[in-house]
Amino acid sequence: MTRNFDLGAALKDAFKTALIMLGLSIPILAYKTDQSGADLFLTPRWGLVAIICAIVFGLRLVLHAFTASRAYRQATPSAHQATEPVHGEPSAFQHVSRFAIPFFLGVALAFPFLIYLIQGGLNESRYWVDLGILILTYVMLGWGLNIVVGLAGLLDLGYVAFYAVGAYSYALLSTTFGLSFWICLPLAGILAAFWGMILGFPVLRLRGDYLAIVTLAFGEIVRLVLINWVDLTNGGAGISSIPRATFFGIPFTAGEGGFAATFGLEFNGMHRMIFLYYLILFLALLTNFVTMRLRKLPVGRAWEALREDEIACRSLGINTTNTKLTAFAIGAMFGGFAGSFFAVRQGFVSPESFNFLESAIILAIVVLGGMGSQIGVAIAAIVLVGGPEVLRNLTFLQAVFGSGFDPNEYRLLLFGAGMVAMMVWRPRGLISEREPSVILKERKAISGSLVKEGHG
Repeated sequence: MTRNFDLGAALKDAFKTALIMLGLSIPILAYKTDQSGADLFLTPRWGLVAIICAIVFGLRLVLHAFTASRAYRQATPSAHQATEPVHGEPSAFQHVSRFAIPFFLGVALAFPFLIYLIQGGLNESRYWVDLGILILTYVMLGWGLNIVVGLAGLLDLGYVAFYAVGAYSYALLSTTFGLSFWICLPLAGILAAFWGMILGFPVLRLRGDYLAIVTLAFGEIVRLVLINWVDLTNGGAGISSIPRATFFGIPFTAGEGGFAATFGLEFNGMHRMIFLYYLILFLALLTNFVTMRLRKLPVGRAWEALREDEIACRSLGINTTNTKLTAFAIGAMFGGFAGSFFAVRQGFVSPESFNFLESAIILAIVVLGGMGSQIGVAIAAIVLVGGPEVLRNLTFLQAVFGSGFDPNEYRLLLFGAGMVAMMVWRPRGLISEREPSVILKERKAISGSLVKEGHG
């Protein structure tokens, strides 16, 4: 069998794709609006359009070559295919993960100190510590949604609603009743879990697209309630002056009795930021620990059975009602914890912070990382949240595309291109395999290609 690669057809298809890109670029990229006083000018950017079309043409050719090569490899039988014994040895990822996971955990623990040494001061490292807090918040949200989507197989498009419940729970309890963060944190999780169960009851008989539509509606309902219930939530103006978290009762203030004075340090506002970093790191690690422990318990195995086949799950005598409700409640609880942390970090909450785009980003983190994979979700959160921040620092591209070029304007375009590339080359996510939840006699690898959802 020879390689079946039709160059003429590939060139024709690539040319058509470039033409489509040209048509899309005319209203989007071809002209840039510049304002000078009261006048508005259109600046043509045909050079940028030509570069983009050329890139699309080349990528389409590469895609044709790759698919032809993959089809050739799949169609060509291996000489050892029928005689080579099958071994259940751990994969390369599982070998690497034994060292990579402790390494990344060590980097996360030492991150503020590393940034301090690199930047040369606390104030200079504020941007990077704040970015680390943001990434860890999305890691925690991704791990919470991973329980519902990755383990239980329930497509939830309204996860941001529980994030909002946790944030507003802390904001209202702290500003109205004067409760501290450490009291409001578990209360926010309990309230979010309660709303998770409220969502779970109406969708017990729904699956697939219908479940996604209902959860999406639930997220929008919560946001609209926050906007219109002005007496309670202050409407679109939000809630401000939310009390800050303390170090177990010691405030991060400059006066007597503050954190710096208590420990004999010079006062610096970065003390609070570093405390918040380690707080969200602890909450994220707690989410991961609880998830990994639950996965090995009967409830965790019931989630995975429900994900693979609900009918078979019922035939085995598993109560699917309780299984779904526990998945929704526990996933919502961790979303509530993250929301409470968001409120104490920002000091202000408003409904605009909890729109559908937040749910889409969290779901994209879970899907991109690999549904059911904890380390994959963490990597995807770093890429999707930290990637746009990296784009802000690519100022050298202005020498290529012009002084007015802002790479951050194309973050959504790159995000969409990345998701399309993942669907083509890694449809099961960055990490599509993991160790089995229960080990009977011998530890063996489970490849993502051997299971229905592709995550072991």
